[in-house]
Amino acid sequence: MNVLLKGLRLIQDGVILDSRDYTFKNGLIEQVFDSDARRFDKTIDCSGFFASKGWIDLRCGLGEPGQEYRETVETLCDSLKESGFSHALIMPNTEPVIQSKSEVDFVLAKAAKYTSELLVMGAVTKDAKGEDLTEILDMHFQSGLRFFGDGVKTLANSDRYMKILQYLQKIDGVLFDHAYDPLLGIFGQMHEGFISTQLGVKGIPNLAEDVAIQRNLEILKYAGGRVHFQTLSTAKGVALIREAKASGLRVTADVSIYQLVFSDSDLVTFDSNFKVKPPFRGNEDRAALIEGLKDGTIDAIVSNHQPQDFDSKFAEFDLAAFGMAGLQTFLPAMVQLADELSWGLLIDKITSGPESILSVENTSWTIFDPEEKWTYDEQSNKSLSANNPWYRSALTGKVKYVVQKGKLIKTDE
Repeated sequence: MNVLLKGLRLIQDGVILDSRDYTFKNGLIEQVFDSDARRFDKTIDCSGFFASKGWIDLRCGLGEPGQEYRETVETLCDSLKESGFSHALIMPNTEPVIQSKSEVDFVLAKAAKYTSELLVMGAVTKDAKGEDLTEILDMHFQSGLRFFGDGVKTLANSDRYMKILQYLQKIDGVLFDHAYDPLLGIFGQMHEGFISTQLGVKGIPNLAEDVAIQRNLEILKYAGGRVHFQTLSTAKGVALIREAKASGLRVTADVSIYQLVFSDSDLVTFDSNFKVKPPFRGNEDRAALIEGLKDGTIDAIVSNHQPQDFDSKFAEFDLAAFGMAGLQTFLPAMVQLADELSWGLLIDKITSGPESILSVENTSWTIFDPEEKWTYDEQSNKSLSANNPWYRSALTGKVKYVVQKGKLIKTDE
């Protein structure tokens, strides 16, 4: 089918192009100069819509296998498509942990029939416990994996960290590092600061992240290799990554989008949907993260989608699980940030930035309306989980169409 996309504004190389007409034919979108509607099988009015390459998420949680009540491969892929993501890197924290060819192949086989493409992060330690190493080379040579990490679990053992870097150099693999010192943040529930003191809640200090990043950079400097630091949240962490890049270390980094929208002051109501790790920090840290995105220190923005079941969140704050479902609210969050960061920069951090880290070929497209209002509720939610503070709220910004695997798909059909 030959489809005319009329009046579409393309975001490309950080720039928003003027409204133009494009055609979708044979799986491709191309600009057209003679847009006589009689030449097309269908015309779609895209006035006010933006388009970009398909979005890529570098940090996404899954429940299946073992925790299908949180998220299945099917519901995750539906959520990704609805949210505009053509690719997502899946963390290994399932039951069993994704740590061998069988678990990797299980996920990839189930995902193959959906249009959003799942990439797998293989666990680097058995059961993601941070001790004995998994069969890293087997997962690479048998299943093609190049991306490894323990997902939501931290690699606190320095010796293991060094050995992992040495193993990954054999395959030009990338270590995805959630840098965090668990003992410095032990029993912590939120950011350590004035608000946590006021609420009487045990805090997680910036130090827990800063020390881990500094240590891991020193190990990287000694051992060599390539590390992608995930979910930065502190000003010093941004400064450390900036210095590491300037010194020539093979380092990249990302930040959770909700870290740019919320702060520790949002936890005064004890809403467990705001309980995440790393926690929401203060204004100084947020300003440093924004600056890090602008100057290129931070390469990507991630959803850090961590679906949780109702019982895990509907509990006393101290007992509630960490994590937020973050796919369908990703565009509304970008809408809130667009004036401060610009659409060109935001789209770059979910397209070109992740592409360079994963080395993937991205021929997908995402078409969205930044002004459409909709309600995030039981009817619109594609995930099995609803652990998000914006659930049952009116939001602005809606993905309208995606081009994935050569198909033009209307997301609300």
